[in-house]
Amino acid sequence: MSAKEFAPPKKKKKGTKDERLKRSQILLDVTRRCASLANIQDVWKELVGMTSHELDCDRGTLFLNDKETNELFSFVAQGNLTREIRILNDSGIAGGVFQTGQSKISDDPYSDPMFNREVDQRTGYTTRNIACVPVRTMAGEKIGVMQTLNKRVGEFNEDDLELLEEMTTQAAVVLQGLQHYEQIDKIREKENAFLQLMSDINSEFELSKMLMRVVQEITAMLTAERATIFMFDQSTATLFSQVSAGGEINEIRFPSHLGIAGEVFTSGKSMNIPYAYADLRFNPGFDKQTGFFTRSILCVPIVNNDNEAIGVTQVLNKKGGVFTDEDEQRLKAFTAQISISLQNSKLFDDVQRIKNYNESMLQSMSNGVLTMDPSGEVVTCNTAALRIWEAEEHEFVGKKIQDLIEDEGKWILEQIEKVKTENIPQLISDTMFTLSGTNKTVNLTFMPLVAAEEDKELGSMMMFEDISSEKRMKSTMSRYMDPVIAAQMMEGDGQEFLGGVSAEATVMFTDIRGFTTITEEYGAQGTVSFLNDYFSLMVDCISKEGGMLDKFIGDAIMACFGLPMPHDDDPDRAMRASIGMIQTLWAWNQTRLTKGLKTVDMGIGLNTDMVVSGNIGSPKRMDYTLIGDGVNLAARLESACKSYAARILVSDATVQKLKGTYRMRAVDLVVVKGKTQPVKIHEVLDYHDQTSFPNLMDVVNLFNDGIEAYQGGNWDRAIERFKHCLKLNPTDQLSQNYVERCEFLKSNPPEKEWDGVWVMTSK
Repeated sequence: MSAKEFAPPKKKKKGTKDERLKRSQILLDVTRRCASLANIQDVWKELVGMTSHELDCDRGTLFLNDKETNELFSFVAQGNLTREIRILNDSGIAGGVFQTGQSKISDDPYSDPMFNREVDQRTGYTTRNIACVPVRTMAGEKIGVMQTLNKRVGEFNEDDLELLEEMTTQAAVVLQGLQHYEQIDKIREKENAFLQLMSDINSEFELSKMLMRVVQEITAMLTAERATIFMFDQSTATLFSQVSAGGEINEIRFPSHLGIAGEVFTSGKSMNIPYAYADLRFNPGFDKQTGFFTRSILCVPIVNNDNEAIGVTQVLNKKGGVFTDEDEQRLKAFTAQISISLQNSKLFDDVQRIKNYNESMLQSMSNGVLTMDPSGEVVTCNTAALRIWEAEEHEFVGKKIQDLIEDEGKWILEQIEKVKTENIPQLISDTMFTLSGTNKTVNLTFMPLVAAEEDKELGSMMMFEDISSEKRMKSTMSRYMDPVIAAQMMEGDGQEFLGGVSAEATVMFTDIRGFTTITEEYGAQGTVSFLNDYFSLMVDCISKEGGMLDKFIGDAIMACFGLPMPHDDDPDRAMRASIGMIQTLWAWNQTRLTKGLKTVDMGIGLNTDMVVSGNIGSPKRMDYTLIGDGVNLAARLESACKSYAARILVSDATVQKLKGTYRMRAVDLVVVKGKTQPVKIHEVLDYHDQTSFPNLMDVVNLFNDGIEAYQGGNWDRAIERFKHCLKLNPTDQLSQNYVERCEFLKSNPPEKEWDGVWVMTSK
């Protein structure tokens, strides 16, 4: 037999008195020498050295059991093998001895099926024979395995096993105690590190820095590729994120009910998705934009002390597998600890943002502003005030207002006291006013400054508008054209506007559906009243997003985003304005229904392109407008809304420029009238809810599959996908249109090779 197993030896008197005395001395020496060491690795090394010496073998290895990982591990081994060894506690000879609790001798390890040759292959060592015993405490608990290799003379025998067991038992109590001590020390280190981490997080008030620290810790803690924290913005009902560990991103902001993060936030329940692309709630759009491939997702809500969700934590791609229940519990515990800090940081960020906004607004105002404390001392003055009064900041700040005005201006002090007493703003128009020796004709406004919560007086504010001939002219011109355009024309001689400028812009065209019926039934006065109300609502939506109304064309609206003043997110502004216009129209329709009035619908077309803008005409009669192919395409898309049963159609050029995420679907690849090159167009559906468009994202995904099959000429698959869309939403007219189009093409195959392009024959 090459391998022999032995039950735990029974204690018996063996050998001569001198031999027994020697063994007792060895065991006493083991106890004395191990007990004198305070480090488990030193005990490890000492025990291996003593057993190797007493059993006269080449080397030995002591394995201790790691209960958390079910592994046997060794840090120190005699000889050249000094690297860490870590094996499962049921593999190899050592694992077998640990599991059975029976000692074992292997005289020919290479013929033993339990022997693991990989260690010898890695180290270049040749194992001839092995003696292996379980390491037990005095109470009989197994804590590891002791293994000795290559007896120098002869083979290992039962006496060797007995001595090895007795020596390891003597050291076991020290090993176990030190192991427990190290475990406690590790726990304490983890707790200290966690407390330090929480202290660092709690001391950080800047939201972006705090979020960056938190997502880095979460990514490391869960061994994931990326982590993102989305905070809830109550003012806009959106979830937003500023940082993401594992990938640098710009701010992401989307409605708080959308996607996996939105569902977790809304429901307050965690989601562990092992395969993201198999889940219909997952939006692959982010992956397409960033080039990142999402495999697995763990998402948990962040809840404050009032049990209110304030955001969600989303972790992506567990390295080496999928997220476990333990990962979910650890993430929940961590987010519970940091939720208050996150909320405080967000509040601090909101306050700081409002402060910066107010200061920026104050400095950017064209009107001059002075703020004064209750005693009348000037605290702040903006840039416009210094410009209007041709003064330096030190001439105002820190000075008493009564020292800055002339004797004939004492009535200013009376107005300030009146405002503070009555707590009501006062406006004085077109008055002569002298401040710090400079005389101006201004419009004056006095306002009290009061702390909202404490109703405590903070002082007063004085705002003045310099009324000059330029101001008067600009005010007059602004009644007839966009104030921004009027301001730009006032700054120059107007020639550059006559000649025109070329710039990128997003052009919008809108049109009322069913307007002919309105005009027939309402008559001239009723139609004008209807249009005035309608245009007021729509123009407010455009102005809210910084768009410029170009003109009214009958019942149609032409607007522009990016001219004359560009923004870095003009396509998004146009999208948000379009969505807001549909939602506003629907709300207005509900009001009209309650009054027994007719409701209307509308279509919107958006396109982003280089356009020419300027005042076209003569110096006597000019019209500021836009021209170019990009303008024409926007008009064609608005008209195409009828053909595609859509309310908002946008060109691919606009979609490619978007920074936000919107619910939309690819509609077609078309050649519009007057063009030869096909244009990819999309339908925006973000204004819908579950009632107006059931199963929206499921329909979008199925519809996109259908469009892909349609453009590839696979009519049967396309029809099947579009009919599936109709099952989920029977009112989806676009899917019905495509079913009919595919059936026609199936019965009347295209004469030329099908390229998926549809030619529009009407405007």
